[in-house]
Amino acid sequence: MQDQYRTVAHAGVHEIEISKSRFICALAPAATEEEAQAFIARIRKEHPTARHNCFAYVLGADGSVQKASDDGEPGGTAGVPMLQMLVRREVRYVVAVVTRYFGGIKLGAGGLIRAYGGVVGEALDAVGTVTRQRFRLATVTVDHQRAGRLENDLRATGRAVREVNYGADVRIEVGLPEADVPGFRAWLADSTAGTARLELGGEAYGDA
Repeated sequence: MQDQYRTVAHAGVHEIEISKSRFICALAPAATEEEAQAFIARIRKEHPTARHNCFAYVLGADGSVQKASDDGEPGGTAGVPMLQMLVRREVRYVVAVVTRYFGGIKLGAGGLIRAYGGVVGEALDAVGTVTRQRFRLATVTVDHQRAGRLENDLRATGRAVREVNYGADVRIEVGLPEADVPGFRAWLADSTAGTARLELGGEAYGDA
């Protein structure tokens, strides 16, 4: 499993004009194929009169799912260069839709490939990317008396506090890099005089 991956910081739109044709690239993070397809459908609905709404998406931290569509453009001139740009820029869990309003001047295969790939590259620059780090989820259970200080100490030392639940005891969920688990266990015992319990859970990705 990948220790980290890059994805788009948020959804965004970037537009260029080439020989009177408008190329509008909409980018968004997508966790699943369903999310990617829903985004593609939404963009198509926003541009019902456009000649083409081509798309590409890459899912999985290792880029294991890759799909692309030329949506009526000559084969290999739209979806493939879009997908190649996403892969080349090493972004994951991302979907791109390029809407083209035809300007009356044919660009030829080379021109289309440059336009579709280029607008995705420019959109990635405009929207920006973030790195997600793989974490081991861990739950710390501590008494109310120590909880406030412990939470402050966790945040002060840069640990990713994900959730705090107050009940009979206080449960604090943190995300830890795998290599940090032994050191964290020792730090926690020292900070709470051995009174806190640590339970290790599954894995997730969060901000690096």
